[in-house]
Amino acid sequence: MTNQAQNRHIDNVMSVAQRGAALRDADDLIHRSWRRCINDYGLDPARLRAPHIVTSDTLRVHQERIEDFMQVARVGMEQMYKRVSGLGYVLLLTDANGVTVDYIGNDARAPELKKAGLYLGAEWNERSAGTCGVGTCVAEQTALTCHQDDHFDPTHIPLTCSAAPVFDPEGKFLAVLDLSALTSPAYKESQHLALHMTMMYAAMIEDANFLRHFQDRWILRLGTAWALVEVSGEIMLAHDDDGIVVGANTGARRLFAHAGDIVGRALTDLFDLVPDDVLRLARAGTMGERSVVTRGTNQMFYASVKTPRQRPVARSAAEAPRDAAPAAHPELDRLAGDDKTMRRLLDQAKRLLNRKLNILIHGETGTGKEVIAKALHRSSERAGKPFVAVNCGAIPESLIESELFGYTAGAFTGGRTKGMKGLILQSDGGTLFLDEIGDMPLHLQTRLLRVLSEREVLPLGADKPVPVDLTVIAASHRDLRNLIGSGSFREDLYYRLCGATLHLPALRDRADKRYLIEKVLAEEGELLGMDAQLSLDAMHAMLSFAWPGNIRQLRNVLRFALAVSDGHLITAADLPQELADQFVATPAPGALEAPAPDLATPGEDGENCEAASLLAALVRHKWSVTKAAEELNLARATVYRYMKKFGIVPPNQR
Repeated sequence: MTNQAQNRHIDNVMSVAQRGAALRDADDLIHRSWRRCINDYGLDPARLRAPHIVTSDTLRVHQERIEDFMQVARVGMEQMYKRVSGLGYVLLLTDANGVTVDYIGNDARAPELKKAGLYLGAEWNERSAGTCGVGTCVAEQTALTCHQDDHFDPTHIPLTCSAAPVFDPEGKFLAVLDLSALTSPAYKESQHLALHMTMMYAAMIEDANFLRHFQDRWILRLGTAWALVEVSGEIMLAHDDDGIVVGANTGARRLFAHAGDIVGRALTDLFDLVPDDVLRLARAGTMGERSVVTRGTNQMFYASVKTPRQRPVARSAAEAPRDAAPAAHPELDRLAGDDKTMRRLLDQAKRLLNRKLNILIHGETGTGKEVIAKALHRSSERAGKPFVAVNCGAIPESLIESELFGYTAGAFTGGRTKGMKGLILQSDGGTLFLDEIGDMPLHLQTRLLRVLSEREVLPLGADKPVPVDLTVIAASHRDLRNLIGSGSFREDLYYRLCGATLHLPALRDRADKRYLIEKVLAEEGELLGMDAQLSLDAMHAMLSFAWPGNIRQLRNVLRFALAVSDGHLITAADLPQELADQFVATPAPGALEAPAPDLATPGEDGENCEAASLLAALVRHKWSVTKAAEELNLARATVYRYMKKFGIVPPNQR
């Protein structure tokens, strides 16, 4: 944008905000937003602002608040993105605060998208970004397009954004679905289809979340089109066995906008129904038939009823209740210490052990995807059967087909004279672990899909397929949903593989790093016949390291340290240079040789403090006692007392 055009835009915004008059036609929604930005938030249209991306910790908090909803929304987002992926659009999902909790875009343009704020963690409320698709949708709670110079901040003028609100099953504002592009035609009408598509998918996601939330209730679907009422009822009312309304979707709330809150009222009060009609509708719903419901003389709807999910039957005292805590499984339990994310993941894994569904494990390289896959297998009823691991990215493409599916005698030149049983058949009755599934060639994805759907394998050169009892655990460090958008991974295979998805956290994000360090050290020491311990300075270095290679890198570091140490005590000098280079000022060796107190032993004031953790906090905060005390939830005096006790001395006092 030229300086002259930017100045015109600023003058237009100021004119609307101050005098209520526009120098050009614009939407009332946009005008109201401009006035809020200046009068309520004190923003200046002449001051350019870079997009604000929240920290990973803050993002995680926002995501966890609507975690269940995000799983539903992601399916709808993927369906929508398939239809716009070739047009340069980016799809954002934000929470009610305007923070982007999920997005789908072209990975090749990730730096450009992040710079523009079309990225995970971007904050798009009006107070932060001014008038924009998401922020104004949050403020107005209605769908709109914010196109180019509709934006308050000139930084965002190249963008076009179409946004639609999503409400929760209780009618509260929950999220925003936004379709944005870095460039677009100058005329706003070019985005009419984008806006209508965004509104349509926002409604689909909202209704899917409504059905999930009320899956154990009766759902009365009403629509004006007979053929569509079962799949896309415009109006949905959740009710109990007595016909009392317990929830209403947006369409139903609009229908009864003048009737007040309808939750708690009987269907017979809302429609021209008698109690027997409610029972008749329920019976018709179970048979897939449609009935007609009227409301007054002018409103008629076709009706379909969705029955509740099967309710739990009474169990004997010997049986565990459905919501009981998962049983102990040592193979899984030892994979984590006190990290809440991992404990929750492992509890979920225990519930999935013997279910007839495939599992997808997602996590960065080195986070232990194969380790958890083996633990799942060994903890399941399949433990006595084979665990067959296949790295789809390591086998040459020319061999992967024969390795997976096997071949018969004489199938091709150079093959074994008796043929070969493929890896899939070798895993019969056990577990097939497909590592880096995202690297599997497309034509083999098609064959694997057939194996999963038909549960039989056709070896190369064979005439008849061979039945196989197959349980698959797949893993990838890449986001398969993005690969679907780029056309390099089959969507139908993805949904076959992800009967359940486990997201492994990176080592740098885990709260149980000390537990993992000690566990891996014990494992590696046992292999070498050594019983070595880590000195405090070595432990401090390892706790403070970012671990880009995750647990795999941790294991390699400890192998190296064991190899070069004296076999009894590993000091910081025994660690690879990559760990030593992270510190600007290395604490004096003499200040670190005091033994660490036992975690179970309280200090004088009843607080627990461990020397290495205290030292790590001080180094992280550049030796600010105040900030370290806040992180550890200790008084400053307590921190000073422990520093003296453990001989921890700041660099400028040595």
